[in-house]
Amino acid sequence: QVQLVESGGGLVQAGGSLRLSCAASGRTFSTHFMAWFRQTPGKEREFVGSISWSSGAAASYTDSVKGRFTISRDNAKNTMYLQMSSLKPEDTAVYYCAAGPTGGRERVRYDYWGQGTQVTVSS
Repeated sequence: QVQLVESGGGLVQAGGSLRLSCAASGRTFSTHFMAWFRQTPGKEREFVGSISWSSGAAASYTDSVKGRFTISRDNAKNTMYLQMSSLKPEDTAVYYCAAGPTGGRERVRYDYWGQGTQVTVSS
């Protein structure tokens, strides 16, 4: 099994920056991709971006965050990061870390999920 723990959420003004972390532990050898999702009340969980654990560390993002958010990972620390810049009020959500054997924006691809961390962007 895999355990995922997010951290770094908080309150930030529009235009500001915030970095989220997701620390993975346990049997992570079969989880070749990690991803960030977010969810607001009344909406389904939305894909934000994902990253592979290959040497290329290729990342993919949803259109609404391209150019503003950056996903990175540190294999030695088994940690994934989400650097968020130029934050907008519509970025307000609970952000979740996920891990699974394949990449993509579909929630069913990910077998493990963190507890979520709240990000609030004030106008």
